[in-house]
Amino acid sequence: MDAKRSIADLLLDWYDRHRRTLPWRALPGVAADPYRVWLSEVMLQQTTVATVRPRFEAWVARWPGVESLAAADEAEVMAAWAGLGYYARARNLVRAARAIVAEHGGALPDTEAALRGLPGLGDYTAAAVAAIAFGRRAVVVDANVERVVSRLFRAAGKPAVRAAAEAITPEARAGDFAQGMMDLGSAICSPRRPKCLLCPLADACAAHAAGEEEAFPVKPAKAARPTRFGTMFWLERGLPGAREVFLVRRPPRGLLGGMRALPTGPWEASPPGLAGAPVAAEWRLLKHGVVHGFTHFTLDAALAVARWDAHSAPAEGEWWPVEKLAAAGLPTVFAKAAAAIGRVG
Repeated sequence: MDAKRSIADLLLDWYDRHRRTLPWRALPGVAADPYRVWLSEVMLQQTTVATVRPRFEAWVARWPGVESLAAADEAEVMAAWAGLGYYARARNLVRAARAIVAEHGGALPDTEAALRGLPGLGDYTAAAVAAIAFGRRAVVVDANVERVVSRLFRAAGKPAVRAAAEAITPEARAGDFAQGMMDLGSAICSPRRPKCLLCPLADACAAHAAGEEEAFPVKPAKAARPTRFGTMFWLERGLPGAREVFLVRRPPRGLLGGMRALPTGPWEASPPGLAGAPVAAEWRLLKHGVVHGFTHFTLDAALAVARWDAHSAPAEGEWWPVEKLAAAGLPTVFAKAAAAIGRVG
């Protein structure tokens, strides 16, 4: 048996004994549900299994299949996604579900090429769904797989890792192989202090032989994220026990598009003060704010509070009960702001 094949055999033998039980994974001998595979792969992008598990279960209880998701109100979907971040993923799930219903009879296509034609399905997601849901031979490389492969071959850089993963992906059970590599990277081949004594691939691992496990994967230096400044506005009305806060809907396109949020002024290179306040009121800037990291920048947001005693409501927004604010589906940055404001009463 050649060395490349032995890696796949060793990994699959280990996976058969140690595979994780996850709500989106099919039991041995049972065909996977393509919808659940697709949904889980989208949710797991940049998000941990521990965070995704309860959110996944709540999601499929509400939208159990492609057709129910295609018929869903996008605003409700966005609210259900709140806290998972990278909100374009949720919008693309709805768009893709509608395309699957309209163009594929409600069934996910079963090839990488066709899957890549759906909104939001890039190379990784298409490969993962093709392999795990449909048994296609597809090369699946997420962060866990990249770490395992880079150490196995001391491969530096994504093209080298991709080529090495291509070389060891078997023709049969490619989906199980991909999930086994993911599980191995999560449980054993961890970023720090990998458990090499427990690894089924240790004898084949070039980085382990050289004592350089933590030197791989080789990461390029990260560019410093710029900081932007903004102000979030908490406009409140009502009496204790019946307090309401004014929320707006962010523009449908762009960062956090279509989500409910606190009103906010511009996000700029310097603090904008009270610019962009939703109404003229006696605004009070709090001494503390919130800091939140987005993919390409860090937001340093000041917090301003005021009461609204006028009978008319500000335009283009809604009053939301403060005691039920968790149900509004605020993105994480605005939920953090609400929590910080709540501490001052």
